[in-house]
Amino acid sequence: MGSKAAGSVTSRRLARAAVVLLLVLGSSLTACEYTYDDDGRPGASPTSTAGNVVLPPDPALEETVTGEALEEWAKSALPESQGQSFYSSSGYLNPGESKSEQTVQLPGGTYAVTLACRGTRRVTFTVRVGDVDLVDLTLGCANARVSVVQLETDAILSITVGSRSDANFAYRVSRL
Repeated sequence: MGSKAAGSVTSRRLARAAVVLLLVLGSSLTACEYTYDDDGRPGASPTSTAGNVVLPPDPALEETVTGEALEEWAKSALPESQGQSFYSSSGYLNPGESKSEQTVQLPGGTYAVTLACRGTRRVTFTVRVGDVDLVDLTLGCANARVSVVQLETDAILSITVGSRSDANFAYRVSRL
């Protein structure tokens, strides 16, 4: 009878440990949302959500390309979105170079900002509305990432791309 009671206690301890493990794992899978206040300035009050999607890397993308090969890579690196594409760009960065561009005026709403790079290192992407960073990401090349941003009012996004080594970049802003 003593071994039966000991087995019951062990079973209850294992069940409790399993519940605690599930609670810990479940809490680590919850989403976060970040809201950036515009400090009373007129214009956009953007919100970035943790709905980022990481697309799988391709090891063949460690070599940079130019011309038609760059255009073909940009098309393949930026998968078609279901929404309307408002702005896209791609190019080549020399070591230590950065480039900044602005989108057209975007109507308030939810947007997918797809970012991709190719080369042997990393590329830094910063997407801003005014002085507010919506996306500040250093992306390992041969990768792509989709970030979702919310614009409460019409806005123009500033996108800056930089790298410490030779790299290609591509990005697209699409309305969801």
